[in-house]
Amino acid sequence: MEEQKKLGLGSGVAVCMGLIVATSCLVSLGQGSGLAGKSFILPLAIVVVLNSFIALSFAELHRMMPNVTGGLGQYVLVGLGPWASIISNVSAYVITMIFAMAVEVSMCGIVLNSLIPAVPPVVFSLLILFALLAVNLFGIDIFAKVQNVTVVLLIGSMAAMGIMSVFKLGTGVPIPPEAQVPAPMQTTGELISLSAIAFWLFIGVEFIIPVAKDLRNPKRNVLLSMVIALVVLFVVQAVLGSGMTNYVSLDVLQGSDMPHIIFADNLLGKGGQIWMAVVTMLASVSSLNTVMPSTGRILQGMANEKMVPSVFKRVNRKDVPWVGMLLLVGVIVVMIVTGYVNSSGLINLILAGSCFWLSSYVLTHLNVLVLRKRYPNAGRSKRLVFAGIPQIVGIIGNIYMIWNISSDMESRLMIYKVFFVLFILLALYAFIWVRGVQKVNPFKPAYIGKMNIETD
Repeated sequence: MEEQKKLGLGSGVAVCMGLIVATSCLVSLGQGSGLAGKSFILPLAIVVVLNSFIALSFAELHRMMPNVTGGLGQYVLVGLGPWASIISNVSAYVITMIFAMAVEVSMCGIVLNSLIPAVPPVVFSLLILFALLAVNLFGIDIFAKVQNVTVVLLIGSMAAMGIMSVFKLGTGVPIPPEAQVPAPMQTTGELISLSAIAFWLFIGVEFIIPVAKDLRNPKRNVLLSMVIALVVLFVVQAVLGSGMTNYVSLDVLQGSDMPHIIFADNLLGKGGQIWMAVVTMLASVSSLNTVMPSTGRILQGMANEKMVPSVFKRVNRKDVPWVGMLLLVGVIVVMIVTGYVNSSGLINLILAGSCFWLSSYVLTHLNVLVLRKRYPNAGRSKRLVFAGIPQIVGIIGNIYMIWNISSDMESRLMIYKVFFVLFILLALYAFIWVRGVQKVNPFKPAYIGKMNIETD
């Protein structure tokens, strides 16, 4: 219905930014800047280009299946079949979200502990997690109502602090260039390998797909929203990352679990620390409040398609899919209580999550190439095809980032251990479930016409 499509381009850009901009991106930005100094702008630029390619792929998939609102899982079901569909959906939007939520709630605890040292970070983290669970179980979606305000506040704060720090306008004393610790990145290859850290700063633009039907001129604005969001974030984060190195030494940035808090303190003193702490908590709570119910709904949707056990279809009196939410919270509680989510493990969790999301992007690009061959007359834009070059380069680039997920070999092995063990278990589950429970061919794709049936 045309009259229902009331969201303009600005709202589309805000949706794309809403789940990208979180506290974890500030940690990655600070640690990446500490590893490479001002040269971190190179991996940032590389990731923007690669994620622009994924934007092209998602835009093409949307044009081919405009009535799909679930996104990746349904697209992959048509292109590569149910086995790959389960892997892509669970890896990108369940496992990765568990890691992301664990990092976010842990950083909330660390921030609050820095303001109130008498209470341990774990206590703060658990209180926040259970409070948000209660809010979402009762369907009181308080924080979602201020999502756009939170994004504007966070982006505005990042831009303001970036400009102040680049031009050395803070109340603190800038670090003299000669006193800076040299960045350990000695070669271009080592510098490019930091793209895996930079990747976390730009993932999630495809969350525009579920609201695409509510956009004005979605054929244009889906892609344009994603590209504008990537460019704006690149400019803001490049400026802020460069400014961080003017007020915090590189060794402190790369070794801190909360580099953005240290930066704000050095830039503006106690006032800056409080300012960044408030923004950090708003971003974390907003992200958690969005991710928690959406992941529960994803599991509910997969249960409706018989891709996971039917228990995930259960809802409470407020029509909330509580089983999936309880599963997510339970896993995160275990990670927090056991100490797996701690200061030294935060960046490794972020990078492990990046591996899963990178894998889903590889499947997305591959899916586009397969569907072009299978449905050559589908409603894609011929101007955006580019002979498959964006998809091929995107696949190579994403695999390269997985291969170079960390410059530290010990950390890399730990990340790979988490990633490959979970990925193998997921692949086995998907195959056994599709073959044994659904009793269908794991590799037989669904017909594209089924996804294009109008469901209004």
